[in-house]
Amino acid sequence: MRPSRTANNVRYRLYKITSFFFLVRARSSKKERPSCLPSNLTPQEVLFSSTTSMTAPHNNNNNNNAINNNNNTAVDNNFDNGDTLASANGNGPQSMDQNFNEARFYQTEVGNTSFTVLKRYQNLQPIGAGAQGIVCRALDVETGRNVAIKKLSKPFQNVIHAKRAYREFKLMRLVSHKNIIGLLNAFTPQANVSDFCDVYLVMELLEANLCQVINLTLDHDRMSFLIYQMLCGVKHLHSAGIIHRDLKPSNIVVSSSCELKILDFGLARTTGKESFTMTPYVVTRYYRAPEVILGMGYKENVDIWSVGCIMGEMIRGAVLFPGTDHIDQWNKVIEQLGTPAEDFQRRLQNSVLTYVQSRPYCQGYSFDRLFTNSFFADDSPEGLERANQARDLLSKMLVIDPERRISVDDALQHPYIKVWYDHAEVNGPAPERYDHSIDEQDHSIHEWKELIFQEVMQCQEQL
Repeated sequence: MRPSRTANNVRYRLYKITSFFFLVRARSSKKERPSCLPSNLTPQEVLFSSTTSMTAPHNNNNNNNAINNNNNTAVDNNFDNGDTLASANGNGPQSMDQNFNEARFYQTEVGNTSFTVLKRYQNLQPIGAGAQGIVCRALDVETGRNVAIKKLSKPFQNVIHAKRAYREFKLMRLVSHKNIIGLLNAFTPQANVSDFCDVYLVMELLEANLCQVINLTLDHDRMSFLIYQMLCGVKHLHSAGIIHRDLKPSNIVVSSSCELKILDFGLARTTGKESFTMTPYVVTRYYRAPEVILGMGYKENVDIWSVGCIMGEMIRGAVLFPGTDHIDQWNKVIEQLGTPAEDFQRRLQNSVLTYVQSRPYCQGYSFDRLFTNSFFADDSPEGLERANQARDLLSKMLVIDPERRISVDDALQHPYIKVWYDHAEVNGPAPERYDHSIDEQDHSIHEWKELIFQEVMQCQEQL
């Protein structure tokens, strides 16, 4: 019974103090989230964000980012698909486009490329370049915030480029989640579809990509919180019928306040097959699931394998499966995880099965041995328990057979992750389902151009 309230009532005072104590404990029962990354991450406004297949795989032995200390920006010197900056943009500087509205747009050189942008975007500085686009940072004078502007490279060079440009733009407009990079604006300086040749996407700018964070010493709170955010973003994509297929550290950006966002939808789709060839490849497959490497059908938990690879790399500080081609990639996987069971092998194509069965049997290693306690900074009893939880989660994500691999929903319920669980973040409003029938149809380059132009105009009308 609540004691009567009197000025000298000791019991009443004790009651109030005790009530306050339990109230504070109840409010703080939910684990406090990390508000910053380790102090040795120096924000450099370097973001290889929203660059479709623009950055090479993370390598802890090399500095992938050439930092320009004079203007505090960075230029990515890595290119996928064998492309260089020159091949992505023609030989030498691009010609200056004269067909634009000078009242709204202006032209400027960014690195070796001509940008024709809205006047609201000033102080353009290069960030990265690759096969699919050139990215710069800029100041939006209307909002006062720094943004990333991506100019798609030759989006109408061929049908493949046009289809990929349409898919990326469409998907970025479709999804909306705090853990997915946001499309702030899109524009073209050309006023009609007959002149249409340039597409610019304006996106959020964060301070670093995950490649830089992997080099830091992360405690369990920060590591599990980053993985939690990754899973939240993946779940949102899946709710729209989108499978990312190309999650890797260079496709994930992080702020100094420990906020994480996923980007790059160049390979995203719902279903499909990839052929397995015994030839070297250029685009990194370090984080690709076995079913993709082996040309099998795949489903949503193909992305869970990638998250597991990234988490393992965050723990080890090095790529888990650094294969040099399809064959070496598969060998790296089975050397550590063991040869898969026969029921998995029976689902392989005959040509692939022949190769898989020709390999010597591998026992693999336990996750206690793959991720020993020496990889974790905290050796306290609580820290060792969290390390066991981390290994258990990895053992469920890094499963060669997708039918036995954990789902994104179950991963979010795992003890290592669940401490951060927030219903609004995990089960936010689902986006509209992406209609893949459009980009699975055969279109001419001109038809793709019309579709993309319509999307850009619709985006302008909604802003």
